[in-house]
Amino acid sequence: MNVNRYARQVLFSSIQEKGQEMLAGSTVLVVGAGALGTVICNHLVRSGIGKIRLIDRDYVELSNLQRQMLFDEEDVRQALPKSVAAKQKLEKINSSITIEAIVGNATYENIKELTDGVDVVMDGTDNFSTRYLLNDICYKKGIPFSYGGVVSSRGMTAFFIPKETPCLRCIVKEGADHGQTCDTVGVISPAVDVVSSLQVTETMKYLTGNQQYLRYTLLTFDVWFNQQYDMKFKQPNPQCPACQREEFPALQAKAADQETILCGRNTVQIHEKTAIDLQQWESRLTKVATVQRTPFLLKAVVDSIDFVLFPDGRVLVQGTEDPIVARTMYDRYIGS
Repeated sequence: MNVNRYARQVLFSSIQEKGQEMLAGSTVLVVGAGALGTVICNHLVRSGIGKIRLIDRDYVELSNLQRQMLFDEEDVRQALPKSVAAKQKLEKINSSITIEAIVGNATYENIKELTDGVDVVMDGTDNFSTRYLLNDICYKKGIPFSYGGVVSSRGMTAFFIPKETPCLRCIVKEGADHGQTCDTVGVISPAVDVVSSLQVTETMKYLTGNQQYLRYTLLTFDVWFNQQYDMKFKQPNPQCPACQREEFPALQAKAADQETILCGRNTVQIHEKTAIDLQQWESRLTKVATVQRTPFLLKAVVDSIDFVLFPDGRVLVQGTEDPIVARTMYDRYIGS
């Protein structure tokens, strides 16, 4: 470990050399390499976390650059997957960090493997179905879960610890998460930075053995209208299916949703194939669409709809948020 790199951080009385060594020996899973995830990863690599496992299903677009701090216009031109582009930037910031970049979805089928050997799971997602999945696996395996969400100028964050605090399901009931999204009311970058920085701060407290300074609250704020509220954790809901009854609904072997609306993207993701041969599909779609293939994905434009095909079987249908319209176009050009 290069102490000079972290000299100012080591001077901080709550970290010092011992805490820095603990950070260097830690592994963190970051799910999502968008607005929240890029800020999270930036702070993690600069602080000296030993290993980051990063997973994201999307690729870089121009509209991302307003708030997703690791990306640039060249990433857009290359249509790089976000996890790949993030890894490239992060390794330039700190070459001593191990960064495992995964292009794909976090699902109930792979979440156990994704969390193996992980000390903290950090939420960089934009939907509650994935957050409930992370919550459930963390409480099943006893891993702390750093939750964060942002929309408009508002943010919300909490650090959940199995056996010590209630879980996300105790605070946000499933089905009660519908409301404003970044697609309907927008989002400003400073709100993203605040949420992510708070997430990383609580994570650093935990990893350096400073649990006495953890907040143990659900913090909400609005950076534009100067509002802030700390809600202290209450006792867990005795009927909670995760932290109390240990049923973990998101981990049950059930049919995964094949259609997922992506927040703020005017996009529906359809995932029903197990794999897609990009070269083969380039040949097929060239006859009816304008196509562009990269090593990571295939883009095809037809009838005012953009299809983005990934090797793991996922297809983004861009130009609609209606799952029925997306499914119709998918069946017409991609099929089963």
